[in-house]
Amino acid sequence: MRVLITGGTGFLGQALSQRLAEAGYEVIVLSRRPERAVLPPGVRAVRWDGRSAAGWEELVDGAFALINLAGESIGQRWTEAAKRRIRESRLNAGRAVVEAIAAARAKPQVLLQASAVGYYGPRGEEQLTEEDPPGGDFLGRLAVEWEASTQPVEAMGVRRVILRTGLVLDRGGGALARLLPWFQLFLGGPIGNGRQGWSWIHRADWVEAVKFLMERPEAHGPYNLTAPQPVSNAEFSRTLGRVLRRPAWLPAPAFALRLVFGEGADFLLTGQFVLPRRLLEAGFVFRYPDLESALRAILGWSR
Repeated sequence: MRVLITGGTGFLGQALSQRLAEAGYEVIVLSRRPERAVLPPGVRAVRWDGRSAAGWEELVDGAFALINLAGESIGQRWTEAAKRRIRESRLNAGRAVVEAIAAARAKPQVLLQASAVGYYGPRGEEQLTEEDPPGGDFLGRLAVEWEASTQPVEAMGVRRVILRTGLVLDRGGGALARLLPWFQLFLGGPIGNGRQGWSWIHRADWVEAVKFLMERPEAHGPYNLTAPQPVSNAEFSRTLGRVLRRPAWLPAPAFALRLVFGEGADFLLTGQFVLPRRLLEAGFVFRYPDLESALRAILGWSR
């Protein structure tokens, strides 16, 4: 069975494409530079422009699933131009996916649409589930548009699953890759006041959750892809320091982050405590439900 992945060459897409190929799927990733793509064995890349179905729409015909992960990274300084690029990359990819599915005679059985826990906006210490409304900040509004960009496929009879992903942890990318050097240099600590929620998930659990939802015909709508035990940023820092056997006392002040990231610092200074209620109700079992076990598995430390 064929699975197409947009954004399949990134930190998440590479791990997912490898897992699906190992499970026996024919995996094709869509890339603007397929000649440069470093792909797992059994996975191939096809060129696309990020905004249309031109050149790959025939691959959708008869495919089992399409997984839309495409979108420019939010981990940059949020100038007005950067915010436009971040938004347009997601909406253009969504429109291309809808165009390709509309043209297919045999529609895919399922579309898995990326989103993020930023959907909920800054919510203090409130515990959030898929039932909670979106936030009114940039990330909240962006996630609403991002999710809606592929909604038209539902009227075509395609099951749609929305993946509201938290901070994904593993070596080689994501939040942990940015934090590790500071902690290893004894310069780690909380960000801002440290009270903001960090809803995280081990990359292996994220991959298995996506496969789980893809393969279950009853799964539809939004799912929070976060571990069942979210933590504050201060607790995250203490746990990472304990696993690395490093202190975690030196805070990163809010004003310094705003100098570097501008408005984008809000991504680090605010947060949410998000629970994967629907995923647990569906029967998914996390391999790494708590932060310490996840970090020890990633970093290779034993107790």
